Amino acid sequence: MRSLQSQPFRNRLSIISRFRLNYMRPFTLSCALVAAILAVPVPAAAQSPLIVAAKSRPAARSSAPAQTVPDAPANPPVVLQAPGAPAAPSIAAASWVLVDTLSGQTLGASNADERRDPASLTKLMTAYVAFAALRAKSIAPAQMVNVSERAWKAGGSRMFIEPRKPVSVDELLHGVIIQSGNDASIAIAELVGGTEEAFVDRMNQEAAKLGMTGTHFTNADGLPDPQHYSTAADLAKLTVALVRDFPEYYPLYSQKEYRYNNITQSNRNRLLWTDPYVDGVKTGHTDAAGFCLVASAKRGDRRLVSVLLGAGSDSSRAAESQKLLNWGFQSFDTVALYQSGKPVTTLRVFKGAKHDVPAGFLADRYLTLPKGKADQLALTLESKEPLIAPVLSGQPVGTVKVALEGKPVAEFPLIALEQVPLANLFGRAVDTVRLWFTSHQGKS
Repeated sequence: MRSLQSQPFRNRLSIISRFRLNYMRPFTLSCALVAAILAVPVPAAAQSPLIVAAKSRPAARSSAPAQTVPDAPANPPVVLQAPGAPAAPSIAAASWVLVDTLSGQTLGASNADERRDPASLTKLMTAYVAFAALRAKSIAPAQMVNVSERAWKAGGSRMFIEPRKPVSVDELLHGVIIQSGNDASIAIAELVGGTEEAFVDRMNQEAAKLGMTGTHFTNADGLPDPQHYSTAADLAKLTVALVRDFPEYYPLYSQKEYRYNNITQSNRNRLLWTDPYVDGVKTGHTDAAGFCLVASAKRGDRRLVSVLLGAGSDSSRAAESQKLLNWGFQSFDTVALYQSGKPVTTLRVFKGAKHDVPAGFLADRYLTLPKGKADQLALTLESKEPLIAPVLSGQPVGTVKVALEGKPVAEFPLIALEQVPLANLFGRAVDTVRLWFTSHQGKS
């Protein structure tokens, strides 16, 4: 009897259960999603002097997984000539260029991409490759080197090394840099490369890595050859790299004299005696090249590099280089915009395990401007929106645009400083609905 009477009751329960399963659960889930949407706050951007202006992109495109970020930025900073830049002085040389090493900007130039005989400025690359070998410990400063007959018989300027008198790597570097010894350059080349020809191959490889597209070397000492050439712009790139990459060896370029084999020779860079801020770099001269000088001076935190090719005399290359350096320091200011690793702003991330990501730069950002113009800069941030997880550390997420007097002067790619992995299924569903509401609100 009991079993017969309880059967309709169980049937009624099963009908109620099916109703709740079929109708109430979707309604409950929808309510939960709406509640979650309302409960999840959109974080405010970090305090910043920037005006944030978002670039809208379709949500469907942005939902694709982020690609791996390359080691080198695919979109490097773009810097234009600032309006109102002071005119460069008249320079008596075939070609020249002046660069600020902090910002990387070219302040002035004339025929900077013209191919010319670099003469002994070649030895900047000879030293650069030798410094790399020292850092890799394939050679050592105290290592003794046997001098070949080829090195001993080198023409032009010499250190006066001898075949039966071993010389240390450290002595050879002094001979290359201070005395501009062709014999020392060949001896270093044969030590590092096995032969001068193999060493020259390394020189050209390094030139390619540094973006020296107008340069080709055929020897380590700079003696004339139809296929041996460079440009003022390329030699500036090389000098900036040398100062940046090998600060432990760069002080050699400020040494005024060096004595070897009982012969004292002075550094031919006259500016080392006349300008206390000048600490390098290298002279060069052949009949074809004329008188050449790469000079560098540091005043405070600013360093300028000038490259002057084809001057008429030793005194002229020094005077014209001094004129360029003075003009660069007196007519321009270099402004620190952002520090490496410090967030510029915070951007909203959808479908991520975190709701926001700090954005900034992996290198300090500087801008060189005409003197007295820094307070007229206007900076604007354009972010990529919507930003969909996963977000990789180093991934481009926007652009900082800099204008002066209403005219664009620079663009710096903004990157994510942290990674944001995907959220769980529920979190992604919540943000999918949020994006849907956001897109439809924008259309209404």
